Amino acid sequence: MVREQYTTTTEGTSIERPERQYVYNIGIYGWRKRCLYLFVLLLLIILVVNFALTIWILKVMWFSPTGMGHLRVTSEGLRLEGESEFLYPLYAKEIRSRLDNSLHLQSSQNVTVNARNSEGQIMGRLTVGPGLVETHGQQFQINSDKGKMLFSVDEKEVLVGTDKLRVTGGLESPTRSLSMDAPKGVYIKAQTGEIEAISRKDIKLHSSDGMVVLDAEKIILPKLPQGTKTNAADSSQELYEICVCPDGKLYLSVAASQSTCREYSRDCQ
Repeated sequence: MVREQYTTTTEGTSIERPERQYVYNIGIYGWRKRCLYLFVLLLLIILVVNFALTIWILKVMWFSPTGMGHLRVTSEGLRLEGESEFLYPLYAKEIRSRLDNSLHLQSSQNVTVNARNSEGQIMGRLTVGPGLVETHGQQFQINSDKGKMLFSVDEKEVLVGTDKLRVTGGLESPTRSLSMDAPKGVYIKAQTGEIEAISRKDIKLHSSDGMVVLDAEKIILPKLPQGTKTNAADSSQELYEICVCPDGKLYLSVAASQSTCREYSRDCQ
């Protein structure tokens, strides 16, 4: 707005008439002023809401100068306390629990641990499921706390590194043969029960450099055949002697004051 100023004079005075002056008032008035105030108020409301949301997020997520929630940032890495849930794959160089607590891994389906080579191929896998523990790899080995191998399995053989192997049930090979081999010998012992060997075919006891010793109070061969006498009828007595054919076959002959194996050796021919 422009405002004009006028100066009045009386008769008989000579006052110079000043020049016309203009006064300009600078500012925002009317609806522009109200819109500006409304806009500033809206910015203040948004600022307060954002600040409140930030405080709420910090409180809910348990942010602190050392970490977030149960997660703590230390000089050795990340430290996680309490129960946590991972929805996506977790990649870590080392995972360990505190010294006074154990480490628990739980899943509603199964827990799978994979070992990959430099090219990303899976070389070993351990899967723990609700009813099955399965492992895939070139070799499975169990060591003691001193580093001694206790049990080892690969595609060719199964090794037991302990001094004593105890089997509480039956040792069975349903599809292949079963053999026991030891550099210092094989020792079989039954403390209170029996040792029974049943075979559909032959049972062979072979010693390449030694003897086969049967040491017992009684040695019974119930189905040992009786040899046939060449020239005379068999005697009805119940005393016999055990004879051996050249091929190793055993038979019985009637005992006498002297050996009668030659007389009853007809079955060896």
